[in-house]
This record gives sequence, C-alpha cells and structure tokens, in this order.
Amino acid sequence: MNGHCTCGGVSYRLTRSPLFTHACHCTWCQRETGAAFALNAMIETEALELTGAVEEVVTPSASGKGQVIARCPTCRVALYSHYAGAGRLMAFVRVGTLERPGDCPPDVHIFTETKLPWLVLDPAIPSFPEFYQRSKLWPEEALARRADLLARHGVAS
Repeated sequence: MNGHCTCGGVSYRLTRSPLFTHACHCTWCQRETGAAFALNAMIETEALELTGAVEEVVTPSASGKGQVIARCPTCRVALYSHYAGAGRLMAFVRVGTLERPGDCPPDVHIFTETKLPWLVLDPAIPSFPEFYQRSKLWPEEALARRADLLARHGVAS
C-alpha cells in the first residue's frame, strides 16, 4: 500500500499489510480530524517507508499521555501517529492518506459511546462503547507480529 500527503511532499509505502484498523469515534479524534471519526491502520513503524521529511507535533490525548502526529511540513496533512501504548514502535496510519483507502476498511469501531448520532454503523463490523480485548478480535498473525515486535524491543505486552 502506498500513500501521501495532499501536496505530495511526503509519500510512504507500507511494506506489510496493516495489523488492524480502528475507526475511533472518541471526541478527541472527532476534534482532531474535524470529522465523525478517525480511521487508523496500525502497522509496525519499521514497515513504514517514508520519502520526504515529516514534522512531528505532540498533541494531548484522552489518556493524558499524548500522541505524536507526523505531518507534512508544507500542507500540514497528518499522515500517521504514535500513541503511548507501543510508542514509536507502532504507527497509526491515517487511512485517508492511502492512494486506495477503500482497500483498508475498519476492522472495529471504538469509543462509539460518543459517536455522532446520525452516523449509522455496519452491524457486521464489531463496535464497542469504549475499547476491546485485542486477543478476541485481532487475527492470530497480527497478534504474533505485535508480540514479536514488542519482544524484539524488550517491551512488555
């Protein structure tokens, strides 16, 4: 999968398929995106190849631990984020920046207790008022990749 910002100053390639894709309906994501939800495809940062330099912006988050958003320094489009959980080991790629975003639909809807009331969710996609148990939703291959990543970097899972 390939993607880029609006002006083309930063492009990227995912060298593996995403682990899992979240549609997050929390009010923080709504505010940050200016939309009904944020759609983020999680991938190991080492599987994200960048062309061009990004500017990192630290923003607050509901957890209180903040997030680092990688933006194009020219057009300011957010390309991906790092959250406190796995830190810089995992990138949350903004699906809308992919060249073919339709190839990366949500695997789960999270924080739906604050979803906008006019948005109708597909009942075939799991949804949760807050978060979920990774072990119950993620495919075995994605769980193994995550465990391997954390083990290689000495991070407890």
